[in-house]
Formats: sequence, C-alpha cells, structure tokens
Amino acid sequence: MSAAPQIFTATSAYSLAFVTAVGIAAYVAAKSLLPKNASWQDRVTFIWLAFDGIIHYTLEGSFVYYSMFGKQVITSSGPMAQMYNPGKEYALADSRWGTADPTIVSLELLTVFGVGTMCFYVLKQLIQRDPARHYWIIVLSTSEIYGGWMTFCPEWLTGSPSLDTSNALYLWVYLVFMNIIWVFVPLWLMYDSYGHIAKSLRFAQAAADAKKS
Repeated sequence: MSAAPQIFTATSAYSLAFVTAVGIAAYVAAKSLLPKNASWQDRVTFIWLAFDGIIHYTLEGSFVYYSMFGKQVITSSGPMAQMYNPGKEYALADSRWGTADPTIVSLELLTVFGVGTMCFYVLKQLIQRDPARHYWIIVLSTSEIYGGWMTFCPEWLTGSPSLDTSNALYLWVYLVFMNIIWVFVPLWLMYDSYGHIAKSLRFAQAAADAKKS
C-alpha cells in the first residue's frame, strides 16, 4: 500500500514563513512611517497595502517572470519558483500556476504592474495624509476583487479541473484563506473609503447650498 501524501513539507514551511515575514515587515513599516496620530483605519490600510504590494511584486512578480517567453514555473529553478512548482507549493493547489496558463498570466501582468504599483502609490499618500488616496483605494480594491473573480470563476464553470482540494493545506490555506482575504479586505477598504468620499461630498454640497440661500 502506498504511503499517504505528506500534507505539510519543508517547502510549505518556507513559503508560509515568507508570507509571515512580509506581514511583519508591513506592520513595522506602518509603525515607523505613519504619523503618530493616524487612525486605526489608516494603520490597518497601510499594513494591508504594504503586505499586498510586496506579495504582488515578489511572489506574483516571480510567477510572471517564470511564465513569460515560453518559460513555465514547472520547469524553472530558483527559490521563488519553488513556491509555485508542482511537487512544491501553490501549483499543487492550482496547477494553472505551474503551466503558464495564459488567462492567469494576463491577470497577473495587470496585478503586478498595475495593482502592485498602486499599492505603493497609496502608501505614499497615506504617509502624506493625502485625501485623494480614497479614490485610488476604491480603484485598487475593485481591481483586486475582479482579478480574483476572473481567476476562479472560469475554473468553477468548468468543474475546477485544475484545483486540488484533496489536501487540507492546499484547500483551506492556499485556495480558501489565501484568496478570500483578497475579497473581504478590499471590500472593507471600499466601504471605508466610500464613507470618506460621501461625507466630504455631502459637506461640500451643504456648504454650497448654504451660500446660495
């Protein structure tokens, strides 16, 4: 009888440790760079966007690099490739990430160069306390949710042939947790920024109406 597949490997630990280190770096950056009187909402936003931007530029950026010009993660070597390499990490949960799936590569090009760059631009605005950040937060968050939808909806409609849900780590950590946070956090950011924008516009409209009367 063949041995049961190992759920948690050394590469799993390496990958999760990297993600944890990014989260710690984002927290330290928020403590160091934000004004002392920054609201808790701005602190949470900063930590998330710093984490988000670094993940886009490193993990997803390496995926794009290893998937362009005829290359595939499945045949690539290097520490960042290992996180997606079948037999290693994320491509075991979703095989499309190992084979340069054109839809995934197309979405990740926009995510890395568009959304990732917007993350760092909004971080700059947060440090400078620029209210215009709320517009860009809504644009960024909408892009994140759309990207997640276009990643998984086509897969679900075809019966999820690329997803491996037989392994608890791959299902609940990689496929569920590591993707659902890119839905709920952007939704909260959109809600928060909508409140700021609506409040400002209503105040401006009330002031304008008062001048006319």
